[in-house]
Amino acid sequence: MRKLNKFNPLAVGVMIACGASFSYADTQLEEVTVTAQKREQSLQEVPVAVTAFGEDALIENGVADLSDIQKLTPNTTLQVSRGTNSTLTAYIRGIGQQDPLWGFEPGVGIYVDDIYVARPQGAVMDVFDVERIEVLRGPQGALYGKNTIGGAVKYVTKKLSGDTEFSVRGGIGSYNQRDLILSGQTGLSEKAAVGFAVASYQRDGYGENIHTGADNYNKDILSGRVSLEFTPNDDLWVRVAADTTKDDSNARFGYLMSNAPTGDETPLGNVYDHESNMPSDNSVETGGISLVAEWKASDSITVKSMTSRRTGDTVTNIDFDSINRPDFDVPAYYEDEQFTQEFQLNWSGDKANLVTGIYYYDGTAEGGFDAVLGMYGITQNVSGAVDTQSLAVYANYEYALTDALNMTLGGRYTRDEKSGDVYKANFLGLYSPMFADHYDGTPASATPYAVLTDYSNSDEWGQFSPKAGLNYQIDEDTMVYGSFSSGFKSGGFDMRGDASVNPETVDGYDPETADTFEIGIKTQLLEDRVRLNATAFHTNYEDMQVTVQSFSAATQSFSSAVLNAGESEIQGFELEMMAAITDRLTSNLVLGYTDAEYIEVINAGENIADLWDNFQYSPQKTALGQLSYAMDMAGGELVLNGSVSYRDGIQIYAAPSVLDEGSVTLLDAGATFFSGDGNWQVSLQGKNLGDETYRNAGYNAFGWVTGYYGAPRTVALTGSYNF
Repeated sequence: MRKLNKFNPLAVGVMIACGASFSYADTQLEEVTVTAQKREQSLQEVPVAVTAFGEDALIENGVADLSDIQKLTPNTTLQVSRGTNSTLTAYIRGIGQQDPLWGFEPGVGIYVDDIYVARPQGAVMDVFDVERIEVLRGPQGALYGKNTIGGAVKYVTKKLSGDTEFSVRGGIGSYNQRDLILSGQTGLSEKAAVGFAVASYQRDGYGENIHTGADNYNKDILSGRVSLEFTPNDDLWVRVAADTTKDDSNARFGYLMSNAPTGDETPLGNVYDHESNMPSDNSVETGGISLVAEWKASDSITVKSMTSRRTGDTVTNIDFDSINRPDFDVPAYYEDEQFTQEFQLNWSGDKANLVTGIYYYDGTAEGGFDAVLGMYGITQNVSGAVDTQSLAVYANYEYALTDALNMTLGGRYTRDEKSGDVYKANFLGLYSPMFADHYDGTPASATPYAVLTDYSNSDEWGQFSPKAGLNYQIDEDTMVYGSFSSGFKSGGFDMRGDASVNPETVDGYDPETADTFEIGIKTQLLEDRVRLNATAFHTNYEDMQVTVQSFSAATQSFSSAVLNAGESEIQGFELEMMAAITDRLTSNLVLGYTDAEYIEVINAGENIADLWDNFQYSPQKTALGQLSYAMDMAGGELVLNGSVSYRDGIQIYAAPSVLDEGSVTLLDAGATFFSGDGNWQVSLQGKNLGDETYRNAGYNAFGWVTGYYGAPRTVALTGSYNF
């Protein structure tokens, strides 16, 4: 057991403020292992703001998919985007991606076993076959590359043991929830093993289409994963893995929040109900295959290769008006594919560690949609594609200047090449020829009466993302650190750009950058019974990619532009404290504060920063208070937990609107039983027990205001058995 060199009154003061009492039982918190710096380290040794959740913690907190993580992590938004069940909206410290349009890049990187997932479609990812989930906050440009200027989320799956195992996990719950997960593995020989997992998630809708009875906010997802692992010798490990997810849940339709600007429709009585004329059909299919090989060349050198190919296909229906007329209907499709290859070398010495590598990405994202404007009797079709090739080299070097003082120097140089094809035109009639099969009446004319955008162009950018830091080990249990890190989000071409109004759209837009200064402390106190990690940060966010949209009734066309028009400053702090109050009672406190200020937003030659207020999907304050109590029962252990989470008001778009939502407080509670032999467990989880109604997305156009809402109160009973 590690001993404290000194009594720390800060930890005691914080615990007393939280209402904690003390018992001097021999109780310690478990050590947490992460790979935030692309090598295994203790969470307390990594000079990075990172939060990690192991399998037991995910079960005890009732984490069903990545969106449940946002309550447990400071200054983080991970939620389902409007329109589907599996498209992710991700923001960390004020930076992310609000618009999942093809060709746009995310600000938070999603990784499955260190392999980058480029598109947000299908990225919500239900949690199964998982060992750990890590959330890295702040720019991760040096080690993880472009599109991680807000941070990164890592989904780490389990390695095979080679034992013959089979597990069944099921769940039932509110709104006819029916989940089933089957997983297993077996050794093929002393040197090879195969494993699989398949998961079905079913749930009725929270609401319905009042005309057709079709479910709204339902769930119909089937996922699977298979892996084959080889260990030809003690120094070589190889994994071939394939995964697929098929989301056939109905398209989500919004709630009409105010009287219709045309007709006499008024808001319905249930925020999950709608009366759209559009079909509820929706499909999101994603999948991939990967080959990972890890060779221990010597006691100090490990070489790793990661090869992956992923594809995605989405067909969806979006109804901006949510009424039984095609006043503003948007059928859409997205297709994407990516190939990545990374070679990595890890070297460990007596006083130094080095992670270095080369990374290649080749991807295509394409899509199309109709903006069906029944009120004007026209349709605007938008379609196009973006091809991206990216090559990067990186290194992260850590050196022990003294026994207590360590230095980190890192950097990554990325070269991006992009080519885009963009088409935008107005057709007379409803639905363009691209989506004529969606309409049972007379489709639009085959020939557009106005071609607004029709161009092909290409561009390239080179970007260096440095990192530098120092960390000092005050004693065996306390480390302080300071760092500078940089990241960027790639440039591109606006798929909605209107060249008839903004001719410069054909030139595309440049990358945006974020430079962050961060100081932090990581400490374990009272003989490892308290873990306290705190961080303060300041970010200079420049060349922000700002989307400005408008509609001209005179020309009957949308005008869209993505401008490198923004400059802002973001500062804040994060605190995470877990305490073993007694040998049975554990508390968890999570606090986050983000103060984001627009300095400059140039539109049409004017600085409109004063017209904008908060950042999108970035509440100023986030908090979680949680207590867990473990007791012996029936030869096993019963864990009871309850939590209260708080999120400040959010702004849905860059500019304030009627869609913006006030603060939200959610109450969750659960009970999980683990058998003494470790073969089975059962968990009862209640979420949003106060049945709070809160909006987390929406549309606001032409006077149509429609909102999308978080889940109501739900209760689920899950269990698993290992054969």
